[in-house]
Amino acid sequence: MALPDDKKLSDPLSSTLHPSSSPNDDVHSLSKGDILGQESLDPVLNRKMHLVNNAIDEIGMTGYQWKLFVLNGFGYAVDSLMLLIQSIIATYAAYEFNPSFKYGLTIAVYVGMLVGALFWGLSADVIGRKYAFNYSLLISAVFCIVAGASPNWIVLGLFTCLSAFGSGGNLVLDTAVFLEYLPSKNQWLLTLMACWWGLGQLVAGLFAWAFLPNYSCPGLPSETGVPCNWKTNPGWRYVWFANGALVLVMSLLRITVIRLRETPKFLLGEGRDEEVVETLQFIAGKYGRTCSLTIEGLQECGITNMGSRQMVGGEGVQGESGYVPAHAKRRLGLGEVGVHLRGLYATRKMGLSTSLIWYVSHDGYTNAEAWEFGLSWEGGRVLAGGEVLGPAWMLGGL
Repeated sequence: MALPDDKKLSDPLSSTLHPSSSPNDDVHSLSKGDILGQESLDPVLNRKMHLVNNAIDEIGMTGYQWKLFVLNGFGYAVDSLMLLIQSIIATYAAYEFNPSFKYGLTIAVYVGMLVGALFWGLSADVIGRKYAFNYSLLISAVFCIVAGASPNWIVLGLFTCLSAFGSGGNLVLDTAVFLEYLPSKNQWLLTLMACWWGLGQLVAGLFAWAFLPNYSCPGLPSETGVPCNWKTNPGWRYVWFANGALVLVMSLLRITVIRLRETPKFLLGEGRDEEVVETLQFIAGKYGRTCSLTIEGLQECGITNMGSRQMVGGEGVQGESGYVPAHAKRRLGLGEVGVHLRGLYATRKMGLSTSLIWYVSHDGYTNAEAWEFGLSWEGGRVLAGGEVLGPAWMLGGL
């Protein structure tokens, strides 16, 4: 049951994390900017999350987060890069394959991204952020390279879909992983990551500029009389190879440079408190920062209710009926999807917040793509420049 205000003021956890802070400072720390803080279905988990947030704030911005900004940012850029590649090369590949349905690649890339976002977003809550984060971009890179060797239109569509499957899931994880490590005062950097979206399109456009004008057929063989095959029309394949190789390098850098540790908030949700403290203490020690979080402090909050949860009067409590389970009986099944959706709509405020986020994301995404698909690769480079600078200008005006 939720603690009354006077209990929060005398909570011993405040001295565990910040021994020198006053009670009022701790109350401010536990409630800062958390709009949905009172909507938690598990009050013990909620209190532990506050302690972890305070510990991340205490450590501050380090080289670890800046590495994440660059490597996650490039992964964020891969999503837009994949969208633009298929749009750029579709005409030149069609010269060679003469497909009956010329919009097949567009459908393939969006199906792949939709399925990838759902699959990797949900699997990250099962296998962990670390593995989903590393594997999704690697899968995208491999199939991006393989797509360049496609023997026909159908196979090209398949590999485009599989590459988008990896990049679509990676987009979800890049922002989630980055945010889970960010101090509260630096969370504006999540908005700045939108610059990487335009950078991805700029990279795709530059590779197209380098290969397509000089290594492509002039048009359909039936109209130009010039045969169109791998030897006379390799430009679009070079675009796939070059972009795939770049993505592969960045995916390997994620493993060798950042060496991502599992995010503390995922570990906390799984009840692995010792690993939470170990991870944050490792980052603090590596960069010469202090971290007052201890396993004793987390244990004093209580035991996280990982089995089932219930909402009564807006407060999370344990009970005998009306449970909202933390996981389905089979975590690798469709039942897990239903559990996640019910959790997003467990309260009225959470439901409204979820719906609003989905609507705004869909509306902005749809409008942006409606403009982009009407552009050639030359126009795409101009648009990409605006997308890179736009978020920076917006933040500069705040």
